[in-house]
Amino acid sequence: MNTNFIFDIKTEADFTQASLNIFQHQYQNNKVYKLFCDLLKTDIDKVDAIEKIPFLPIQFFKSHAVLSGIAPVEETFSSSGTTGSVTSKHMVTDISVYEESFRKGFKHFYGDVEDYAILALLPSYLERTGSSLIYMVDDLIKQSNNPESGFYLHNLEELKDKLIALDESGQKVLLIGVSFALLDLIEAHQFSLKNTIVMETGGMKGKRKEMIRAELHQVLAEGFGVEHIHSEYGMTELLAQGYSKGKGIFEPSPWMKILTRDTEDALTLQPIGKTGGINVIDLANVNSCSFIATQDLGKVYEDGSFEVIGRFDNSDIRGCNLMVL
Repeated sequence: MNTNFIFDIKTEADFTQASLNIFQHQYQNNKVYKLFCDLLKTDIDKVDAIEKIPFLPIQFFKSHAVLSGIAPVEETFSSSGTTGSVTSKHMVTDISVYEESFRKGFKHFYGDVEDYAILALLPSYLERTGSSLIYMVDDLIKQSNNPESGFYLHNLEELKDKLIALDESGQKVLLIGVSFALLDLIEAHQFSLKNTIVMETGGMKGKRKEMIRAELHQVLAEGFGVEHIHSEYGMTELLAQGYSKGKGIFEPSPWMKILTRDTEDALTLQPIGKTGGINVIDLANVNSCSFIATQDLGKVYEDGSFEVIGRFDNSDIRGCNLMVL
């Protein structure tokens, strides 16, 4: 399937038409998704609005090869997990679609990547293989063409010196880090940054006690001396990202849309502004599945922005118990 149209979406009508086209393509070419839709007794000829498209529970990425077509797999991204746990695997048959998604997504929200020095503090991701986040950040570091850009593992003192020097020089900096590592950094040193965006990618990864986002952002903002903490919303099973420039309110990429579902009935969508399970339409997932019911809890606002409130367990699937596929 030609994917060029995904990144040319300009209007709501464009998005709806692209979603419906991709739904038909994935129903015909994705065995797992077709079986799921058939078990729901979906009449595909009557799917004429995105609200009528079935959303595949994200757990299927743990138990099945979710592929739309027979093209060879170029890259397999995997989620982090505790020892012995089953991890999600996202098999990507055209890695260029992912690259186009995150490059254009970054430019849409932050402008030209070459304007930045990118400092990445992602130890828990660097210490394993198969991270889609590491793939993205590594590429953005290369695309920045800045010799000061790079990854940091546990060398916090070196990172502190680099961050202060770059910020004081007037260089625009993006510091992207996992929450616990950013906390480690500000506990070792207090900053007063003027030209730096601090972006957390979530997760204490078992390293620290979990904090609610508002508390985490307050602590980080004070420690780095910045007004707002930015966030990235992404996951192994998605090829598109959402970004928050503060207060935990995310905006999706233009080829991405968030809806919420009833927590008691997974097949019923919630109205705007009401908390529910997050459903994601990710058109960059054209070669896997673009319609995913996540385990995140959140709400969507009138302008399409959204908030992530937390996570909930597998009981979300009740009323739609098709995990035995």
